[in-house]
Amino acid sequence: MAYRVSGRDEPDVPTVLLSSGLGGVASYWRPQLTRLERDYRVIVYDQRGTGGSSAQLPDDYTMDMMAQEVVQLLDHLGIQSCHLVGHALGGIIGLTLAELYPQRLLSLVVINGWAALSPHTQRCFEVRRNLLSISAEAYLQAQPCFLYPADWLAQHVEEMAEEELLQRQHFQGEHNLRRRLAALMAVDLSASLQKITLPCFVMCSKDDLLVPWMCSEQLAEGLINSQFSLIAYGGHAMTVTDPVPFTDQLIHWLESVTTSQ
Repeated sequence: MAYRVSGRDEPDVPTVLLSSGLGGVASYWRPQLTRLERDYRVIVYDQRGTGGSSAQLPDDYTMDMMAQEVVQLLDHLGIQSCHLVGHALGGIIGLTLAELYPQRLLSLVVINGWAALSPHTQRCFEVRRNLLSISAEAYLQAQPCFLYPADWLAQHVEEMAEEELLQRQHFQGEHNLRRRLAALMAVDLSASLQKITLPCFVMCSKDDLLVPWMCSEQLAEGLINSQFSLIAYGGHAMTVTDPVPFTDQLIHWLESVTTSQ
């Protein structure tokens, strides 16, 4: 598995592991790295079957397997526990970890996530699968419409063209993408939330086209020990479109959690 460790390296420094969404690659977290590296050991990784973590995913690939891969990475690095920050699919990985391997997490941040797939998000995922059936090009061309606000896209045309080129060059492939989408769409953690007792911070964007913000609110309400934050602007990829407000809140919450532990 391709990964990168940066930031502080003292033995007693807390570790923050960042887990991306369906794209799966570590580069998604570029806007947050500098701030986090000041006070934490930071791990980013390409999820199995994406980016530099090349693999042909099995047909029965599951979210449990994605969680086990994080445990294997922590074991490889000799890290007993960490704070996990997950965006969408990465947040579902975190929730699965919190259920199956609670001793490996100190806290969990879920960004634009859910406990059970809403009909709207299911429709969006089905549209994306249909686009993938046409071609990878069609799928990638539509991606920004699901991730970013329309006004932001209009102001970042060249940046999006560069990003689309990069996505084409590092596309995870139709087989892997379908396996990962199927694993994500199959998850329903509604009955498991009460088992999760570690500190959780649920963040979402009110203008997220892909995941209605109410899904995050319901997730936070189902967790025993959680805080909820609704950010007004940024779309599904608010960590990229408007990173400062998001990162400020993330750092503040991590500081509060690490101080109390």
